[in-house]
Amino acid sequence: MNKKTIRDIDVKGKKCLVRCDFNVPMKDGVITDENRINGALPTIKYLMEHGAKVILCSHMGKPHNIFTPGFGLTKKEKKAIEALPEAERAEAKAAALEKAKKDIKKFTLKPVADRLNELLGGKVTFATDIVGEDAKAKVAALKDGECVLLENLRFDAGEEGRDEKFCKALSEFCDIYVNDAFGTAHRSHASTAAIVEYGFVKTAVCGFLIEKELSVMADALEHPVHPFVAVLGGAKVADKLKVIDNLLEKCDSLIIGGGMSYTFLKAQGYGIGTSLVDEEKIGYCGDMLKKAEKLGKKIYLPVDAIVTKEFPNPIDAVIDIESVDIDSIPDNMMAVDIGEKTRKLYADVIASAKTVIWNGPMGVFENPILAEGTKAIAKIMAESKATTIIGGGDSAAAVAQLGYADKMTHISTGGGASLELFEGKVLPGIACLNDK
Repeated sequence: MNKKTIRDIDVKGKKCLVRCDFNVPMKDGVITDENRINGALPTIKYLMEHGAKVILCSHMGKPHNIFTPGFGLTKKEKKAIEALPEAERAEAKAAALEKAKKDIKKFTLKPVADRLNELLGGKVTFATDIVGEDAKAKVAALKDGECVLLENLRFDAGEEGRDEKFCKALSEFCDIYVNDAFGTAHRSHASTAAIVEYGFVKTAVCGFLIEKELSVMADALEHPVHPFVAVLGGAKVADKLKVIDNLLEKCDSLIIGGGMSYTFLKAQGYGIGTSLVDEEKIGYCGDMLKKAEKLGKKIYLPVDAIVTKEFPNPIDAVIDIESVDIDSIPDNMMAVDIGEKTRKLYADVIASAKTVIWNGPMGVFENPILAEGTKAIAKIMAESKATTIIGGGDSAAAVAQLGYADKMTHISTGGGASLELFEGKVLPGIACLNDK
């Protein structure tokens, strides 16, 4: 994936449309985690310092597209309104749309613009629309080294719908397209790929965040230093079908934990009590075990487990647990974390590796009582001298919570995008960029 970056082109005096990932957590209009904003700063600063006119764009959450005719109500709301007597429908629809207009305010990117303005010396303005009159005026007023953030892209249905008219309108703000939103690079939306694919923009490059994802993660997958160990967790086998298949071709050992491991164990004939199992994927798990054997690869599965009678409700509830060997799970109990013997086994395998990638927790890590397996993986990776890569999502959250983030070689900014990279897929938001 040898793609051009902003270093490879002259940006002075050029309008640079930069697709960022500012989908930050918010509470009562206040940003509660600035990691994604801070991650975008090196690219933005570089462009501003090199005299570009910088137009930033991003989505935030999943708002109703109330600014586009035909949008604004969820399927559930529409169904409820259609069930009403005809005389009441118009009033109910109007009330629902009015509520949507109020709710949508929580998805505005204005707080992000305000914070960027503080961080970038007062050189950032905010457009209250995307391709409307306010955006046009503020882009036209930009001087070299200044920046504007457009309103939430998903306030227009053209973003997720890859609408050509919307892409063309975005391209009016764009001499150069810069994608620095790895977290959405697996989405083929207007601002992530279609604007280039439709031919509206010829110069398309990546920013520093995507450059790092490609140079570290993609390179580790394509040219790993061996032994190469992959660690997969999470609840469902179905979520990682192609990931498992692809990684078996590349890694030396595959460690499996979390809920998905019990489908593999059932495929081996173990009794797993009431543990999570994907009945439709038992055959697939058996096939993967045979494939590993044929390739001379090793799949490691739990040898003991932490079990309980009921899944914690609420998720952080205090519950009674027991530790049992994997062939002794009681019929009325479920496995919710890997046991101490498994933690040691997995730690030994990871300790011998030169390259380690990890995606997915080992148990119900949201509950402190059931987080020991996930903690053990994070700890041994933090202590390792290998190249250690965290594939976003829950694994990234766990590493951050445990204070190990600065001990890892790389923590991906995209959960879904990381998984698709692990699958061997070509990501639309990267494929569309210019090759070097």
